[in-house]
Amino acid sequence: MSQIPPKFLSLIASTLQLTEKQVRNAIELFNEGATIPFVSRYRKEMTDGMDEVQLGDTKEQYDKLSELAKRKLAVLKSIEEQEELTDELKSRIDNCWNITELEDIYLPYKPKRRNRAEIAREKGLEPLAKILMLQQSDDVERLALPYIKGDVIDVEDALKGARDIIAEWINESEAARNAIRSIFSREAVIFSKLIKGKDEEAQKYRDYFDMSEKLVRCTSHRLLAMRRAENEGFLRVVITPDDENCLERLERIFIKGKLSSSEQVTEALVDAYKRLLKPSIETEFASESKQKADIEAIRVFAENLRQLLLAPPLGQKRVLGIDPGFRTGCKVVCLDSQGNLLHNETIYPHAPQHETQQAMRKVQKMVEAYNIQAIAIGNGTACRETEQFIQNTRFDREVKVFVVSENGASIYSASKIAREEFPDYDVTVRGSVSIGRRLMDPLAELVKIDPKSIGVGQYQHDVDQVLLKKALDQTVENAVNRVGVNLNTAGKHLLTYISGLGPQLAQNIVDFRTENGAYKNRKQLMKVAKMGSKTFEQCAGFLRIPESENPLDNSAVHPESYGIVEVMAKDLKTNVTELIQNKELKKSIDLQKYITSKVGLPTLNDILQELDKPGRDPRSGIQIFEFDATVKTIADLRNGMELPGIVTNITNFGAFVDVGIKENGLIHISNMAERYISNPAEIVSVHQHVKVLVIEVDAVRKRIQLKLL
Repeated sequence: MSQIPPKFLSLIASTLQLTEKQVRNAIELFNEGATIPFVSRYRKEMTDGMDEVQLGDTKEQYDKLSELAKRKLAVLKSIEEQEELTDELKSRIDNCWNITELEDIYLPYKPKRRNRAEIAREKGLEPLAKILMLQQSDDVERLALPYIKGDVIDVEDALKGARDIIAEWINESEAARNAIRSIFSREAVIFSKLIKGKDEEAQKYRDYFDMSEKLVRCTSHRLLAMRRAENEGFLRVVITPDDENCLERLERIFIKGKLSSSEQVTEALVDAYKRLLKPSIETEFASESKQKADIEAIRVFAENLRQLLLAPPLGQKRVLGIDPGFRTGCKVVCLDSQGNLLHNETIYPHAPQHETQQAMRKVQKMVEAYNIQAIAIGNGTACRETEQFIQNTRFDREVKVFVVSENGASIYSASKIAREEFPDYDVTVRGSVSIGRRLMDPLAELVKIDPKSIGVGQYQHDVDQVLLKKALDQTVENAVNRVGVNLNTAGKHLLTYISGLGPQLAQNIVDFRTENGAYKNRKQLMKVAKMGSKTFEQCAGFLRIPESENPLDNSAVHPESYGIVEVMAKDLKTNVTELIQNKELKKSIDLQKYITSKVGLPTLNDILQELDKPGRDPRSGIQIFEFDATVKTIADLRNGMELPGIVTNITNFGAFVDVGIKENGLIHISNMAERYISNPAEIVSVHQHVKVLVIEVDAVRKRIQLKLL
């Protein structure tokens, strides 16, 4: 195992406000192949209870420092090959742990293209530039005369070349770059201007046609909107500080007097600022501000996704799923309690066919024949009409009706995963199955869909796609492992996200189940092809077997801790099953007796909590929701109406709410509470049932402003 540099430990600990021991142990566990869900759940003693966010941040910081260390080696090698590496320079690079500072140090030594300064050097003008830089002469023409030879045609040509070299020196000066950075960071303003002739095409960006604000105050969603419009060719976006302030600051650094040689340096300084320094620092700040906006947008997206994945499940019930439609009809499927497709057909209760009575009879027969317990209706086109149709249909039993988000269902239905699951059915049937299954277990169904297609978040196609994928994959992995999965019912795609597993092992687990029947205990996992002891350690605690003879196999107690529970039971003169069932016995356990060098109170408390409710789903129970029956389209909305709604998406500027029509309304952050709030997630969560007040309806732009009640 590679040694962790002590400097890494101190830097990460300081940045994340952790102890070096926590950082070291976490990184060592990662280097041994441990996953974030495993470490946060089963290695609390080693990390002093670091949660998933802290562990993720630690891993990210370690990876960044590792990349920086590689870059430092490349910089040292490059400078050494130029025979310019001094002990002082090497020491500076060795002690540098900031990528911007490192690149500034390297800039004078970086191999250059054949630019103006390089051409001037080729003409032999660097000595003249050095003399001028001293600013000790008031006769620059006399200084330039010895250099009029070869390609240098006159005094002005010589002075111009010297100024080009001086401009490059100023641009490469760390003091100059830091001075301009300092002004940018405090004062830079971001401007956006409409490109001439694009006003009609760019209407959705009209808020940004002539906009300016301080960069430090520009929110992530506004910056991303401007950058998207810029990429689409509608806006020109620039970031600029006060030029006079910047030039004045540079003059204080470089100008030493008022002689004619100082005037040459001043001229070079202005050129350096306008041609080199300002564009370079603007690019730096554009990149940095975009990266910050990306990180914030990704954070919001990941949190929304987490809430969506952990939405309440209906559980293993027999469900009738409906993908609503008008002209093409409503696609109906019947699913058993495991989500298997039993039957499908199409009904036409709406216009233009209006086969309402026939459709009712068909649905009644399906509910009776397949013992249906709940109905899931997709929330797309014809949703409200279909919901009304179902509510008008009488059944021979109580059947609960739910409206389910369709976001991503069409993506799933056309995917390779769906084709593998249902090779003999078309996309409409697959979509209906997805809607039904999403009611039963949102997590198990949503893992089959690219998170970007689920419809929560903002500007997901504009942010860094590598960072986005990494964050969303980690969010899905954390959610799946937090809930755990049933080893005997979970599909390949759900198993893929279990700690330590991947696509191949997930497939092997399913294949073993197909060939040998249901798993009887967790130990059987060791018989799965390519399942080693390390992988078993990582995944076993998150895989549940309700039918196992050992009740601990249906709990989050890790197999490595079974012995502890067995000793607890033995000490109480009972068995594990009785211990789990008897609350009084559990209360009498003295945890201090079971502390060892490796097992402390955090693990023992987790074990006790799990024994209290083994295999308990951490997700809350599902609730039935009904929209206002009088509201079907945006035309039905009036200012002052109070409506029930469901939060569908959260952004930095507010939350979008489904009030039962095609268009979602927006609760702006200022309309969420009587007090100031900085983050809408403080007040609402995705899928939360809310009551809202309609405060403004713009039917032309299809925008609805709401207030949270």
